[in-house]
Amino acid sequence: MDIHNTARPLDGAGVSAFLRSLPARPLLLGLGEARHFVGELGEARNEIFRHLVEHEGYRSFAAESDCLMGLLVDEYVTTGKGTLDDVMARGFSHGFGAFPANRELVGWMRAYNEEHDDKLRFFGFDGPLEYWAESPRQALTGLHDLLDGPLPCTRETLDALLGADGAWSDEATAMDPSLSIGRSTEARELRLIADDLVALLDAQAPGLRPRDRERAELYARTATGLLRYHDGLADASPDRWGRLSALRASMMAANLRAVAEHGPALVFSHNVHLQRGRSHMAFGDQRLEWWSAGAIAGTYLGDRYAFLATVLGTVGDDVPAQDTVEGVLSALPWDRALVDARSLADHLRQATPRISGDFRYIPLDPTQLATTDGVVFLKEVVKLE
Repeated sequence: MDIHNTARPLDGAGVSAFLRSLPARPLLLGLGEARHFVGELGEARNEIFRHLVEHEGYRSFAAESDCLMGLLVDEYVTTGKGTLDDVMARGFSHGFGAFPANRELVGWMRAYNEEHDDKLRFFGFDGPLEYWAESPRQALTGLHDLLDGPLPCTRETLDALLGADGAWSDEATAMDPSLSIGRSTEARELRLIADDLVALLDAQAPGLRPRDRERAELYARTATGLLRYHDGLADASPDRWGRLSALRASMMAANLRAVAEHGPALVFSHNVHLQRGRSHMAFGDQRLEWWSAGAIAGTYLGDRYAFLATVLGTVGDDVPAQDTVEGVLSALPWDRALVDARSLADHLRQATPRISGDFRYIPLDPTQLATTDGVVFLKEVVKLE
């Protein structure tokens, strides 16, 4: 089979043709990245999103960034509150606010909204965590403040149980479970209060304004998710990191399903978070496995979820071997291509997994092609931020 018959240039026409080839119009279109901070991919992503907005009716963008910090970005793009500099500094986690393509995207979304009544929305869908986790204060107090009495506790009691935020967000808890307060008496009491607040939110949902209800639901998901994650940080068992990885994926997936309610949306995140198969990661002498956020969300959304994995050809001086997925795709005549993944899987049954000299680049596992809808291929990358 000639792979040229499975590929097209990565442009607006190619994206629209890809969407028409799917069994259903996706509510979530996942665009994965094999490595963070690739300038060429950020530029291609922005072009894809502009086309989706202008020609395919997309109105939401979701990024692998802190869901609570993302509220600042969404408020800026929808209302103009704040400044672009401040939003990029405080509205993104993981250093993503410094990525030039993200600044260009947020600026474009704000400019679009100034001229259109049908507003674009921005969502972060990661939890407020990395390997450690932030305090649940913002989520718990935010949810508490949006609800009417009788409440399960006063705000003063909530603040007293939360204590100092630094005790929650201590990065050392990532490697030392004994430093975590996730299983303290106060943390267990907070989990009960969070459960009561979530039940109260359901009871009061009809009386809340749509935006308040949306924010309260985000706070509820985040509060309960963070408290579970902190409980996991206090776990000293061998299964600790597998459980934490699964908990993070579950939080991501819950946020993605909420984004889908505003769909269709473009979702941008690492391939390992959006793929349909199980994710794997070497962690010390362990090999962790868990179901990714995309796999979980896709289970509920079915064919209303679609996933485009990104693979990179030559990255600096790192040239892919000819028998790898990246090496085969390098024979395509375009610098940027969109490839039918399942047809490619049939063609590359014996492909060799790439071993990259860039430890931040995670090559696509050829066995994942059969559960991937499309592949975005960039032939050469030089802009590594």
